[in-house]
Amino acid sequence: MTSSVLTPAQRQHAERNLPRYTSYPTALAFDEAQASQARDWFALTRAQDRLSVYVHVPFCRRLCWYCGCHTSIAHTYERVGTFFETLMREVDLVAARLGEHDGLAHLHFGGGSPNALSPEDFAALVTRLKTVFRPRPGAEIAAELDPGMLSEAFVDAAGAVGVNRVSLGVQTFDPTVQALVNRIQPYDHVARATERLRAVGVKGLNFDLMYGLPGQTPENVHESARLAVQLRPDRVAVFGYAHVPWMKKHQTMIREADLADLDGRWAQAEAADAALTEAGYVRIGLDHYALPDDALTRAAVEGRLRRNFQGYTDDPAPVLVPIGPSSIGQFREGFVQNLVPTDQWSTAIAYGQLPLHRALIVDAEDRLRASVIERLMCDMAVDVAAVCRDQGFAEDHLAAELSATDALQLAGLCARDGAVVSIPEPARRLMRVVAAAFDARLPAAATRHAKAV
Repeated sequence: MTSSVLTPAQRQHAERNLPRYTSYPTALAFDEAQASQARDWFALTRAQDRLSVYVHVPFCRRLCWYCGCHTSIAHTYERVGTFFETLMREVDLVAARLGEHDGLAHLHFGGGSPNALSPEDFAALVTRLKTVFRPRPGAEIAAELDPGMLSEAFVDAAGAVGVNRVSLGVQTFDPTVQALVNRIQPYDHVARATERLRAVGVKGLNFDLMYGLPGQTPENVHESARLAVQLRPDRVAVFGYAHVPWMKKHQTMIREADLADLDGRWAQAEAADAALTEAGYVRIGLDHYALPDDALTRAAVEGRLRRNFQGYTDDPAPVLVPIGPSSIGQFREGFVQNLVPTDQWSTAIAYGQLPLHRALIVDAEDRLRASVIERLMCDMAVDVAAVCRDQGFAEDHLAAELSATDALQLAGLCARDGAVVSIPEPARRLMRVVAAAFDARLPAAATRHAKAV
């Protein structure tokens, strides 16, 4: 196993705190004062609009110490059951507020762990969502599941209601690392879950892997990736652990002394990359990999790859509807986020109100910069002048930002030919640094983000 090493210029930029650019502007720019206006956006969908719906389940059956998600542990099912009943009311409330649309193209369950719900409640929830949002032919119904807590009954229920893509949070197969992050799930357990999911008709299977966890080394990261590809998931995402104990108190269970330094994290990411590419997986954007015949690979090749709050996607729907506490949505007018505390979210729904907490009205400038950043993150290249022209701006509107990439070019992070900026393959993992050159809102929020690597 061989890997490249960080150059001094790369190391300087890899230390920066930067957004992941799953949206632009990022969620840190959302504002409570704009939430009241955003309630009107739901009614403004158009008859030709395809919908995506994201449902957030903020519960887990175990607390993984690396977790950065909005979740909690329910020690009895009564609390989850009450949440489920409120969630069903929210589904009906949102469906009633939406304007005309062309049906559901993508339904995504995240968390937390959606399999914190009972099989019966999960099946009832999917059925209600399909009834009110009308899935289009070939609609994707996807769920992020905890394989260590995945029962056969839940798998059967998911298959029966038409779940056709599942993302399993594998993270690592190394037992020592699993113990250090409180997420025990042996390889055989994940293999059985994979086999069972495919048996009930789940045709798309994704794995999430991580680097930068306590106790990880390039060798055991490579071995985890090698074991993962033996199960032949269609897609693999490789995320770097973000150690932010000042934001997620349970991360104090992880000793900083057990974490690799920047060079170690880079080597671990390179080790995962080597195992995946050697097995025939295609690099997709910043941190995804897919089989050559996968729809995500085809979207990347054809320039149709998108970036949203679930990461890389081939979903072209212009409207993302949020369901559940903390869930984020997107409309033509801007972004919305639901109330985060579950009790506040529940109270709003009890009063028949959309449980919105924050929103952000986007303008033409935001849309322009979002397009440039998305193409960089998806295609690793963008013709900035062409994007400006297509969106009604002068071709030199972002000339200052283009000039700012010259210093990044000297560091080997990008190349610039006039208004065309491209990211060379060795700098792929640092593409957020190049994207940040076009982020007009970055200075005020930079300290809230994780390291670039």
